[in-house]
Amino acid sequence: MTEQSAQPGFSTRAIHAGQEPDPRTGAVVPAIYQTSTYKQDGVGGFREGYEYSRSANPTRTALETCIAELEGGARGFAFASGLAGEDTIMRALLAPGQHMIVPTDAYGGTYRLINKVQRAWGVDHSLAKVSQPDAIRGEIRPGVTKMVWIETPTNPMLGISDIAAVAEIAHEAGALLVVDNTFASPYLQQPISLGADIVVHSTTKYCGGHSDVVGGAVVVAKDVAVQEFSDAAERIGFHQNSMGAVAGPMDSWLTLRGLKTLAVRMERHSDNAEKVVEFLQSRKDVTHIHYPGLDSHPGHDIAAKQMKRFGGMVSFQIEGGVDRALDVVGRTKVWTLGESLGGVESLIEHPGRMTHASVAGTELEVPADLIRLSTGIEDADDLIADLEQALGA
Repeated sequence: MTEQSAQPGFSTRAIHAGQEPDPRTGAVVPAIYQTSTYKQDGVGGFREGYEYSRSANPTRTALETCIAELEGGARGFAFASGLAGEDTIMRALLAPGQHMIVPTDAYGGTYRLINKVQRAWGVDHSLAKVSQPDAIRGEIRPGVTKMVWIETPTNPMLGISDIAAVAEIAHEAGALLVVDNTFASPYLQQPISLGADIVVHSTTKYCGGHSDVVGGAVVVAKDVAVQEFSDAAERIGFHQNSMGAVAGPMDSWLTLRGLKTLAVRMERHSDNAEKVVEFLQSRKDVTHIHYPGLDSHPGHDIAAKQMKRFGGMVSFQIEGGVDRALDVVGRTKVWTLGESLGGVESLIEHPGRMTHASVAGTELEVPADLIRLSTGIEDADDLIADLEQALGA
């Protein structure tokens, strides 16, 4: 008899973790427990811990179990949106008077939350380039900095951070490292294995993968490196229940369904993105291409080390400035002009006027000639032909 490997492969876990066949009916797909409350066997007699669906719901439990497995963490939490998960992390683990470090290139909604909501609550922040560990080290305030927050790849400039190096810097300072892994997905990158304490996702994006659900997830490492936060999972769980921005059963079910095909989708997203980048390289009017799969990308070597592939997100800049960029995003037919990313359909957008409009006038303002692509899983030739006609001769 051959000995089984200690851990099944990614796709096996994505399909089975937290999703055992129903013991009564044998159904292989988890049920949607569309219920708000549960019968108790006497006062306090909860069945398997379920009493009220804000606190716990079996469909949400299946999702939380699965995504924790895929990220290699100890405990997962599913939220109504990615920002709800982010807010819960900060509220649960930071206090007024403390400080966090934020990327100079970050999702506009994340920065708005930190700059407008957390700052008003009393949590200060400073900015640092995630691609420069020494810049992050330079922003550490001894005894005050309690969290380093990074995205890698970043949104929308596709910057790359050396997760292991930043984890060492954060932990030396007694700070947690939180990694937004939305662009990479758990399939392409597992930050906890590189030293991160907490991973956050907008599951609306690649985890859900079909542009039909809004959600978020937080995964906490088994061994949080900073003793002060050894109870991070318990604190996040308490705040999740107390604040109540949880994923509903239908949203949890849709996200769980998306995770089952994550591996095959990410391979196709990556295949198509590479072909699109090759086309963009042939255009003389494309001045910059931001894609970590390019040898010329400043973070290419680190991305190659910590990512399985380079993903489906591409940003590029063109001659003609903002007017030309706006014209191009309005001319595509296969690429849909829209916000969000990570779905099976290809999306195109102008970050400066759309996803990152909230950071205009700040240090996070993005170039006016920048176009962001979320490369879907259509036929690559159709995507390239559509970009070619939109860009013109």
